[in-house]
Amino acid sequence: MPRSGPTTEPKPSVCVYCGSRAGANPAFAREAEALGRTIAAEGWQLVYGAGDIGLMGAVARAAQEAGGDTFGVIPLHLLEREVGKHDLSRFVVTETMHERKKVMFMNAQAIVVLPGGAGSLDELFEVLTWRQLGLHDKPIFLLDTAGYWQPLLALLRHVIDHGFADESVLGYLTPVASSDDLARALRAALSARTAVTE
Repeated sequence: MPRSGPTTEPKPSVCVYCGSRAGANPAFAREAEALGRTIAAEGWQLVYGAGDIGLMGAVARAAQEAGGDTFGVIPLHLLEREVGKHDLSRFVVTETMHERKKVMFMNAQAIVVLPGGAGSLDELFEVLTWRQLGLHDKPIFLLDTAGYWQPLLALLRHVIDHGFADESVLGYLTPVASSDDLARALRAALSARTAVTE
């Protein structure tokens, strides 16, 4: 039986959900750019929604400028609205939003949610629900720039206190205050997942 040649392990990938707008606080874009640079510096792949506007564009451009690999996924009907960024390492066009979310999720080992609007909340709650149901064990990080996610965490506490969820729901989310804290948390989480698969 012939021996197979050397294999190259796929690099860890980080799925980033974030706003297609920059938001009112300039810190949102600064932290998105810092995250993009970190992903490139660590040799990870950025998986995101393929837009070239708002925080989506900020994180992708920063990763690209730092030499990182980028994997963008966008549905056909958003190509113009979110200004599809065609110069990525990989660019996938899907037919539906559901397909977009599935492709992004399946191609990442960790999930990071930056400030964003209804779309980012939809993405977050989908992966949070899947985690609650035991369908995955991928870490989910909230980049809590300027306390952006504190009202959401308070809402989840409200849901728990009123008997609609177990305490464990909050344990599935890891809020981090800065991109530096996020980088350390991602390193630990991705190292742990790599060790388990070896």
